[in-house]
Formats: sequence, C-alpha cells, structure tokens
Amino acid sequence: MIQINVKENESIEKALKRFKKKFERTGVLRELRSRSHYVKPSVKQRQERIKASYKQRMQSIEEN
Repeated sequence: MIQINVKENESIEKALKRFKKKFERTGVLRELRSRSHYVKPSVKQRQERIKASYKQRMQSIEEN
C-alpha cells in the first residue's frame, strides 16, 4: 500500500504529484493492463526479442 505523508505547508497538488510518481514506479497499472488479456508464451517471447533488438539498435546509434 502506498502512503504519502503530506508535509506542513505543502500543497495538495505537490502531494498528489508525489503519489502519482510512486504509483507509476510500482507498475501496478502496467501489470493490470498486461493481465487484461491472455498472451501466448510464443507471442510474448517474440515481442521481447523485437524489443531487445530495438534497444540494441538504439544503443548502437547512440554510440556513433
């Protein structure tokens, strides 16, 4: 469970922004979306390979 302690003289907007950052870092929403439908293991592996090759390509471009 995420807890945010609101400090004295801190606006609610800042506290809400901190909460949103913490919530996003936990990855709850991302996991919920991924569990919304079943993905076959072969498809998941294919997506991971494509993602890895993309990252590698971007890294090689960045080095040049």
